[in-house]
Amino acid sequence: MDGAVKHGLRPIARDDARLFILGSLPGDASLAARQYYAHPRNGFWRLVGRAIGEDLQALDYQRRLNRLKANRIALWDVVAHAQRPGSLDQAIREAAHNPLGDYLAGFPSLEAVAFNGGTAAAAGRRLICELPVIFIDLPSSSPANTRPFAEKASAWIKLARYCGR
Repeated sequence: MDGAVKHGLRPIARDDARLFILGSLPGDASLAARQYYAHPRNGFWRLVGRAIGEDLQALDYQRRLNRLKANRIALWDVVAHAQRPGSLDQAIREAAHNPLGDYLAGFPSLEAVAFNGGTAAAAGRRLICELPVIFIDLPSSSPANTRPFAEKASAWIKLARYCGR
């Protein structure tokens, strides 16, 4: 799979989403499982769970998605497909991006877009710079980001204000 082109996952969103969380391109574990943030050491579900006050990690995947949707949180990625050996963002080559500007403009309740890591933020901000929303840069939830969980959680908790209602 190392020289192959890797294709991302479909967006997960309700029409009334208030918050989109954009990653870069799912890692190999997520692509194999066809599930966002499937690597067992990825902190995504714990971090978002803290922001909404729920233990998402204890739920099966479909229930996790249902809880995100109930809290008006949507998921997608900046990269539609790219060449990448392994799962590290630094290895992404020849990336083709998702049509974020047009897609996100179709969500009238959208208030904020959060970027899960620097790669997602760098490309995503360029692609949606004209949207009238708040941009939130987050430390990556990936296990490759070795910041302590508590430090990541203090940044991710900012998402709480855009969840629910």
